Amino acid sequence: MTTRISHWIDGRLREGTSGRTSPVHNPATGQRTAEVDLASVEELNAAVASAAEAAREWRHSSLSRRAAVLFAFRELLNERAPELAKIVTAEHGKVLSDAGGEIARGLENVEYATGVPNLLKGGFSEQVSTGVDVYNIRQPLGVVAGITPFNFPVMVPLWMCANAVACGNAFILKPSEKDPSASLFLAQLWKDAGLPDGVFTVVHGDKVAVDAILDHPDIAAVSFVGSTPIAKYIYERGTANGKRVQALGGAKNHALVLPDADIDMAADAVVSAAYGAAGERCMALSVAVAVGDVAQPLVDAIAARLPKLIVGDGADPDTDMGPLITAEHRDKVAGYVDAGESAGAAVVVDGRTGDHPSEGFFLGTTLLDHVTREMTVYTDEIFGPVLSVVRVDTYEEGIALINSNQYANGTAIFTRDGGVARQFQYDVEVGMVGINVPIPVPVAYYSFGGWKDSLFGDTHMYGPEGVNFYTRGKVVTQRWPDPATSSVDLGFPRTR
Repeated sequence: MTTRISHWIDGRLREGTSGRTSPVHNPATGQRTAEVDLASVEELNAAVASAAEAAREWRHSSLSRRAAVLFAFRELLNERAPELAKIVTAEHGKVLSDAGGEIARGLENVEYATGVPNLLKGGFSEQVSTGVDVYNIRQPLGVVAGITPFNFPVMVPLWMCANAVACGNAFILKPSEKDPSASLFLAQLWKDAGLPDGVFTVVHGDKVAVDAILDHPDIAAVSFVGSTPIAKYIYERGTANGKRVQALGGAKNHALVLPDADIDMAADAVVSAAYGAAGERCMALSVAVAVGDVAQPLVDAIAARLPKLIVGDGADPDTDMGPLITAEHRDKVAGYVDAGESAGAAVVVDGRTGDHPSEGFFLGTTLLDHVTREMTVYTDEIFGPVLSVVRVDTYEEGIALINSNQYANGTAIFTRDGGVARQFQYDVEVGMVGINVPIPVPVAYYSFGGWKDSLFGDTHMYGPEGVNFYTRGKVVTQRWPDPATSSVDLGFPRTR
């Protein structure tokens, strides 16, 4: 008998009434393990009404109280991280160590948000004019929503909700229906930490729920992480309805490997970044751009490492790489390998065959060499364990390749030359840059986001920009004059 996964509204589980559900699988076995309720418009409306009522009270809470709740939530999440990691592995498929790493990176955002008393400090200017002072404050928006992807069912929600709640908003989470259980675990932790009912809500759903979020007049802002076509759709529909929207899209992250690079270091880094979580990361390195004579040694070094990777159930501590999220996605990724081979790419390591379980949604590691910019394995975001090697003659050719790509999420360079590395970070048109660092995800006190078709909106995720996204600025000009000096003045105010 499968488990039923319900919504979390007004501080408790609430079974869906739409009559629609979606299956949840264990990707390592292919077995259906649960059914998740899919919300109707009416259910979403009820969730928003609960959140709006809670937001009115929560915005009046003191900064010290908010910080106390966040500290308590942080402690609970840290204590129960192993339990949560098992839930992530069971529904997503990533190995337990990777699930634990995801939770740890999410915790960084909670820790950052515990500093909300300092984060919301404004500025004050005394005596801007005679007897006049000016100061600025930031205030919460009200009800905000997050629509999150399957590949990070803990970390990405924490990118959003930690700052949103700390800033005095009520937060509605619409997680992926493919791995929804982690969201309910977080909801219970928020409640146990003392967060008032209705301030954190979980509504499961598909496009019906997404559109209802984008159209609802009482939702002030929407955060999204996912594919570029959906990010663009959410940004356009949300902003057309007057909402503040940050929508992070897809990626095609390049690693530029120069002839002076440490080959072993570069190969280790590229393998880790390309195949970790089966390549289902928006910051995965999916293209190695090999400059000059480094190409063949780099390909040989990468190829030598791949047979040593154990592909299997992520719950097994000996496993290096788990399955893909669904059978359909596995077949789609394999189709890209077929297309690359047909277009002339050399299949150095073939993940379509090899030593991995026959049950479940598995695909082995794949390495393609002599890939060109016209091939779909280069142009499209594959989101799977496929690494393409593009050979170029010069640094300038490599930079031109990266900068001409429609995506600009993350990139990296591998070199021993500090001057070239500095020139790269200056030249490259990408939002997040690593220098001998393969996955340059910023720490929580910076902000995450790319350029071009990897981001719709002008605000990056979490960190200082996240605080600004979930608040509105207000400037107050005040004067407390002696009543005897008051007089009518129809002129424009002057600071004299």
